Amino acid sequence: MDLELDDGRVLRYHDGGDESGGEGGLTLFWLHPTPQTGVPLPPLLEACAARGMRLVSYARPGYGGSTRVPGRGVASAAVDVQRIADELGLARFAVMGGSGGGSHALACASLLPDRVIGAVDLAGPAPYTDDYDWYAGMVDSSALRAAAQGLDARERHAETAEFVEESFTAADRAVLGPDGRWASLGADAQKAGAEGPHGQVDDDMAFATPWGFDVGTIEVPVLVVHGGQDRIIPPAHSEWIVRTCRTAEHWVRQNDGHISVMDAAPVAMDWLRALA
Repeated sequence: MDLELDDGRVLRYHDGGDESGGEGGLTLFWLHPTPQTGVPLPPLLEACAARGMRLVSYARPGYGGSTRVPGRGVASAAVDVQRIADELGLARFAVMGGSGGGSHALACASLLPDRVIGAVDLAGPAPYTDDYDWYAGMVDSSALRAAAQGLDARERHAETAEFVEESFTAADRAVLGPDGRWASLGADAQKAGAEGPHGQVDDDMAFATPWGFDVGTIEVPVLVVHGGQDRIIPPAHSEWIVRTCRTAEHWVRQNDGHISVMDAAPVAMDWLRALA
C-alpha cells in the first residue's frame, strides 16, 4: 500500500493483517535490514501469526517503492513509522529491526516513547563514535568508511562494490541457503540490490553521521540481540548500545553470525508480548 505524504513523496508499507495474526493483538512494526524492499518475510509472518500479533513493515525511502530522500537520518524512521501508525489507527505498538533496521528501531524507541511499548534491535550498528574502533571486526568496512567521507564518496563506492562472501559465517550461509530458514531474506536483498543502490547508500550515510537522537535517553524497554561471530556488525556495537542505554537488555548468541541471529526473532517477539 502506498501512503502519499504532504510533501509529495510516497511511503510504501505492508500490513500483514489476518496473515500475521489479525488486528486484535499487539502490532509489531518491522524495520528491515540493509538492503531489503520492506516486504514482510515469511518467517516473521509465521512467527507473528503463531503469537496472535499483527506485522506491519515498510520500505525506507529509496527502497521498494518509497520515494528517495537523500540525506535522511536514522531519526527520520520515527517520523515515517508515526505516519503509517496514524494511517492505520495504531495508538501503541512494538518495533523490531534487523541489521540496519535495528538502528531505526532504536530511533522509534527514543522519539516515540508514548507509542512504542518496546524495541528489539537484532545485530544493528551503534552510532558512529570514537569510544572504540567502530570498524574493528568488520570483514569489509569499505562502504561505511566511504559514507564517512561524504555522499559523493559513498556513491562512487557503490559503482564498483561487490559483496565479500567472507562476511558471512557458516551459520549465516546455512540459513540463507535454498532450504534455509532465511532464504527469503537473501532473495529479497538481491531484489533490493537490483532496484539500485540508493537505499543502501542513504542507509550507510545515516549510520556514519549523527543519528538525530541520543541512545542514552531512551526510556522504553529495549532488547539488543547480537551474534558472537558477527563479521558485518561486530558485537562491540551492541556492547556499546547496552552500556549507553539504561533500559537495554542484552542477549548474546555466541555461535551466531549476522544473519543466523535472526533465529532469535520469535523469542524476541515473546519478550515484546510480555510488555503489552
